[in-house]
Amino acid sequence: MDFKWLGRVSYSDGLELQTELVEKRQRGEVEDTVLLLEHEPVYTIGRTRDRSSLRDAQSLPHPVFEINRGGQATFHGPGQLVGYLILDLTEYGKDLHTYLRQIERFLIDFTSEFGMDAVSREGLTGVWIENRKLASIGVGVRKWVSMHGFGLNVSSDLSGYAAITPCGISDVTMTSIEIESKQSLTVQDAAARIQPHIRQALDQLRGA
Repeated sequence: MDFKWLGRVSYSDGLELQTELVEKRQRGEVEDTVLLLEHEPVYTIGRTRDRSSLRDAQSLPHPVFEINRGGQATFHGPGQLVGYLILDLTEYGKDLHTYLRQIERFLIDFTSEFGMDAVSREGLTGVWIENRKLASIGVGVRKWVSMHGFGLNVSSDLSGYAAITPCGISDVTMTSIEIESKQSLTVQDAAARIQPHIRQALDQLRGA
């Protein structure tokens, strides 16, 4: 498995790179790849007729991308660790529900390093501290090769969430590692420290 730290990239550049890697993975030209990065401010939403989570899409302060993942609107911006997992899911059980739960698992395991008691919640994909949302998850699949992944708030300016209904959940409070742990952490440091957790969780899924 190949991990790549990209630094800060635009959403369009990140999406183009994902698409290229998905096609190469389908052809067996690259190994499973995890891209770790942060984005310039942007909103994304899955391909759904219900776009109410964007509220007034014409007045949003940042661009909107409609992408091939599940779920409602979310925000990406500096201070958030984004992980894109380009995996051949035929090697991981071909079970999207189990795959999503495993992403939650490695995020929970990682945040426990900071003394945080993060959890998953039944029926609500993502990672939570009590009723505050710490990480959002959304995946897409093309011919059983995955793309997209997670957004984990590390030291984020969370004000971008105020203009939308994050993940379509009314009155949700977004939070970050910095807020919850009272510890300072850069996105690049988080990207380095999360890699063993990702590798372990995916190895477990492959061996299941």
